[in-house]
Amino acid sequence: MSETRTRMIDAALDSLRHRGVSGMSFTEVLERSGAARGAIYHHFPGGKNQLVAEAAARNGQDVRTSLSQLPTESPRGLVEAFLAMIRPVVEESTRGSGCAVAALTVGTDSAEAGLREVAAEAFTAWRRELTGKLIAAGMPAEQAAGLAATLVTLLEGAHVLCRAAGDLEPFDQTARTIVSLVSGS
Repeated sequence: MSETRTRMIDAALDSLRHRGVSGMSFTEVLERSGAARGAIYHHFPGGKNQLVAEAAARNGQDVRTSLSQLPTESPRGLVEAFLAMIRPVVEESTRGSGCAVAALTVGTDSAEAGLREVAAEAFTAWRRELTGKLIAAGMPAEQAAGLAATLVTLLEGAHVLCRAAGDLEPFDQTARTIVSLVSGS
């Protein structure tokens, strides 16, 4: 991948996190990436939807890769490591950031159904990765799948609640609760 294309995707990711799909503009992406106007359709002939889809897909893969690094010594240890991993990301939400993948699900219409599919694929991959890690940590498959879905829901809900509150209290409260529930299982 060319350096210009990578910078454009990075700029698009930042814009998606802060302004969502409808708020992202090529002008901002070009300014932040230092790319020339002609780079847009050279690198992204499918226009804004292609850039958005590729940026979110890359973000989804990056998150999945991070999840694959979580320890599997115990379900509780995995959950604690997951919470520690996502805390800085959620902390960014208190300053107006959000999830670039989730941004594809908000304010998109039927013409952008492909964007929602990109988000669904990423969320499914995250849940599968967490499920596999929890099973490897000794949790029964059905329980692992439920907890994996809960953890992804916790992450996405925390983005919204912490962004609205401007602090981490909703995340911290939920994190304490999930650890106590996993400890009791």
